[in-house]
Amino acid sequence: MTFPPLVAPVDALTPDEFSRTARHRALPQIGDAGQRRLAAARVAVIGAGGLGSPVILALAAAGVGMLRIIDDDHVELSNLQRQVIHDLTTVGASKAASATDRAGALSTTIEVEAVTERLGAHNAERLLDGCDLAIDGSDSFATRDVVDAACADLGIPLVWGSVLAGFAQVTVFWASPPAPASGIRLADLFPPGSAGEPPNCATAGVLGPLCLQAGALMASEAVKLLIGVGEPLFGRICVIDAFGARQRELPLRPSAAPPTDASAPAGRLSVGELRASLNGHAPPAVLDVREADEVATGMVPGARHVPLARVLADPTAPTESPVVVVCERGPRAERAADALRSAGIEASVLDGGMAAWRAATRHDATTVAGG
Repeated sequence: MTFPPLVAPVDALTPDEFSRTARHRALPQIGDAGQRRLAAARVAVIGAGGLGSPVILALAAAGVGMLRIIDDDHVELSNLQRQVIHDLTTVGASKAASATDRAGALSTTIEVEAVTERLGAHNAERLLDGCDLAIDGSDSFATRDVVDAACADLGIPLVWGSVLAGFAQVTVFWASPPAPASGIRLADLFPPGSAGEPPNCATAGVLGPLCLQAGALMASEAVKLLIGVGEPLFGRICVIDAFGARQRELPLRPSAAPPTDASAPAGRLSVGELRASLNGHAPPAVLDVREADEVATGMVPGARHVPLARVLADPTAPTESPVVVVCERGPRAERAADALRSAGIEASVLDGGMAAWRAATRHDATTVAGG
């Protein structure tokens, strides 16, 4: 689905900008009018780190008129493995200021604003106000939730990405897109409370080139939305498995939308039903899609651990069928089960997840202790 342009074009490009963006204007999808729309665009980038670095460089080079770079952190030596907008001379400097200098060096007409405030619920709308689009490259779900809410209140689209280890996800959220599209938000991908706080790059590591790959994709999505061309990743999420050299696309629908027959929710098993089936003559495989720190606290006996990102990257990897998928409370398991079913694997979900399993286990222990 192609959306109308987000911005009206400026009257004309400066002579230098006209020459600098010649290869863009040669593209029939962009042309002179599209380039003039980019020159009029105002974009907020949250985070000048692994994802923000390529996003900022790409959009500044592309000819976006204004970039507002929001980051209260400072450059560290360990950042340079993936945060390519910074260099050895900027270690210790403000990330927003460092990124502003590099972006400003790519165009004589771009306006770059460095914002060193920590973005939170108290200031998110103010920091994003006046922008046509926001790009979230932050690294915590607390910040992501705040950015999503602010974009919904302001009515602007949000290009969203995440990267961890060798996996990345990129999509577009928009709470109030033009009709007939229905709004899709972060909560449709990660319902509140379902994601927890996954391991960060410091503990799990991250492949540096993957940040550039995902960030470049996010910048392309922004360009398409700003000038109204192509098919944005709205209603779709791109999942990249860098080590497996695979890139998959999965549908993403509003959580309140009634499912079609082809995308009906996976069946649910209660704790009792799962226990009975595990004790039967043909027990199902159990797939735990939580993160490593979560499964360390306990799993369903015999379960196989495959984090959600890996399941989404390659739903055919778990070859067992049928499969019962487990997460902490259910939403992540449902996403994994949908992906497995799309790959032809029979999959259901443990109703209530590990929280229900633990509660039932405690109840059984109490009953036995009480005689």
